[in-house]
Amino acid sequence: MFKKLYLLLVIAIPVQLFAQTNLHGTVYDYENKTFPLQKVAVRNLTNNQVAVTTAGGQFTIPAKKGDLLTFALTGYHIDTLYITDVKPITIYLPGDAKNLNEVAIVSAKISPYLDLSNPNAEPSRRVSTDGLEGKENTDRAGGLQFALGYGKYKREQEKVKRLETRDEFETEINANFNERTITELIKLKGKELKDFMVIYRPTVAQVSGERPFNYSYYIAQAHQTWLKLTPEQRKMPPMQRLKRD
Repeated sequence: MFKKLYLLLVIAIPVQLFAQTNLHGTVYDYENKTFPLQKVAVRNLTNNQVAVTTAGGQFTIPAKKGDLLTFALTGYHIDTLYITDVKPITIYLPGDAKNLNEVAIVSAKISPYLDLSNPNAEPSRRVSTDGLEGKENTDRAGGLQFALGYGKYKREQEKVKRLETRDEFETEINANFNERTITELIKLKGKELKDFMVIYRPTVAQVSGERPFNYSYYIAQAHQTWLKLTPEQRKMPPMQRLKRD
């Protein structure tokens, strides 16, 4: 009896090991798609597993369909991947525009308090005296100009600018949070898809507060929250009809 039980355990252990799913992939630079990226931190946010790419940009991490992965490397944008298949993948990581390798100085202003005279500079001269030469400090040079209504004009311009900025963010949201982009990441359709879009549409404050806004990560996280809702909570209440007088 003991021998049969031991044999059963020996057979079951390899089966259990093979049942675990590993995702294999390679990470390259987005601009130079033949350049592999080393030491990219690959993190599975679903099971908290972490892997690091090799010198050839390759990695292996425990993962399954529906997991959410992030790819992070200093000098590059953090990319997010929602797994729909465990086949080998290739990731192209875009560089972070904030990390500039070279700064070109096109102009400079030298402090007047430094004794750094330029021998090649031409002497400065006044083109026009405007008739103010010889006036003392007590004399009036010029006059006081009243800008009546300027404050109201400035407030209106600031309001217009805010509206234009808001329109730009709304346009960005519409381009990245729509039926096509959502169905590429999660399997929702029909009425459920429309309710999901209404409930979890990102606000202008969210998008403007986190630049650049990672829409793929947001959609995947929102979907995880959506799955925890009851069927009734996922439904949008019907629109109330206005009563006629």
